[in-house]
Amino acid sequence: MTTESQSVAPADPPRFRVGFAKPNQEQIVLLITIALLIVFGLTLNGFATLSNLLNLLRSISILGILGLGMGLIVISRGIDLSEVAIMAGSWAIALIQIQQGMPVLGAVLLALAVALAIGVVNGLMVAFVEAPALFVTLAAGFVIYGLAFWFAPAWVVYAPKDAPDLLFLGAGRFLGIPVPILVFAIAGIAMQLFLSRTSIGRFIYAQGDNPEAARLTGIPLRPLIVLEYVLVALLAWLAGLVWIGTTGSIQMAITQGTLIFDVVLVVVIGGISLIGGRGSVYSVVVGCVLIGVLLNAFTIMDVNSEVQNIIKGMVLLAAIVLDNWLHPRDEETARQGD
Repeated sequence: MTTESQSVAPADPPRFRVGFAKPNQEQIVLLITIALLIVFGLTLNGFATLSNLLNLLRSISILGILGLGMGLIVISRGIDLSEVAIMAGSWAIALIQIQQGMPVLGAVLLALAVALAIGVVNGLMVAFVEAPALFVTLAAGFVIYGLAFWFAPAWVVYAPKDAPDLLFLGAGRFLGIPVPILVFAIAGIAMQLFLSRTSIGRFIYAQGDNPEAARLTGIPLRPLIVLEYVLVALLAWLAGLVWIGTTGSIQMAITQGTLIFDVVLVVVIGGISLIGGRGSVYSVVVGCVLIGVLLNAFTIMDVNSEVQNIIKGMVLLAAIVLDNWLHPRDEETARQGD
């Protein structure tokens, strides 16, 4: 009897500790978002209407598409600060060519070619020259801005109003739902399947978790890095196509604005760690929805942009602290980060 009681007794503590497991960051952000939706819905006139919620989702669609690309590159332990510049620069060139008589389809393909070419250059610089991704993409953003503005006739390049196919992804509706929301949803599903169901997706997580171990297992990291930056450029091109349909133009000023930091914000706040190897499309979605809810409420309350930037900065710092609390770095992960 004594032997049996001693063998059974240790089974109780593990069952007791399960209830105190730390929630992941996505769950925490989702709960905060739901709480904010309830509070704003009860306190702000017009917030809880169907039209406003659709506008909220539509407003974050471009940010979400850009966030998918940034999330991919951050999971691999990289970063791309030229993503917004790729979007604006490639489409500014395309719209200028349309104004000069190029067919719309040719201009769309030209924008795609320019975006992918920039992605290839970024990838080659990071993978083969082994320059830090932060400085490579920061420099690329400045170069793209300078070249595009050199050729652009003004700060704003307008899309032709007689090209409905070009504007459909940003201005159209399908079954009453704004098409940008559907584009974001389809891109998110495709990215989730790519990361979770393909060998390349698993390689990306392995690279972000421990690049040296991934290299030793035979993963071709250099071509993989180039592919990652090409995919970021592809999503930037898609976001630009939605942007043009939404606004009817491309504004070069966005390359010098805070949009790129908003993209990083939704990625980090959603739970994709800056040390790589962790996160998913779900992280981007919950981060986008939280920021979208805040910005929509700020607009209704007429909060000025400076205060909004302060709040977004505080949210970013809180997300970093939360990530460090949920995933404390031990000696092994510290060496990997070096």
